[in-house]
Amino acid sequence: MIYINYRISIDEREIREDFIRSSGPGGQNVNKVATAVQLRFDVGNSPSLPDDVRARLITLAGRRITKEGELVIKAARFRTQEHNRRDATERLVDLIRKAAAPPPKPRRETRPSKASKERRMDRKHRQGELKTMRRPVIKYDE
Repeated sequence: MIYINYRISIDEREIREDFIRSSGPGGQNVNKVATAVQLRFDVGNSPSLPDDVRARLITLAGRRITKEGELVIKAARFRTQEHNRRDATERLVDLIRKAAAPPPKPRRETRPSKASKERRMDRKHRQGELKTMRRPVIKYDE
């Protein structure tokens, strides 16, 4: 079991991992050993996800979701299969945790108070006076 939070846990049988050749570091080994991991998780049919989390996860995943509703995460940062497997799983868990977080409260529009408007106008007036005082004095010959 992979534990996401107190109410969500995913059975490891719901996750499919395919190993592919990596294009990253590895020297000659990169041409022989399939170290990159392509993790697949069926978001659309997973019994472990509540509906609200599923909807937010599909939105968060964006282009990583296939037409069939499968989330695909490719991990190829490390030279070993095990490190890449761990990396892909951690990225899946992080993504589901973000989707499971409560949505932010909508912002309520407010208006500036009368006192704050007056303070703003006073500051503008004082700044304007200050700039007026900085002007050179022009003397006219009479």
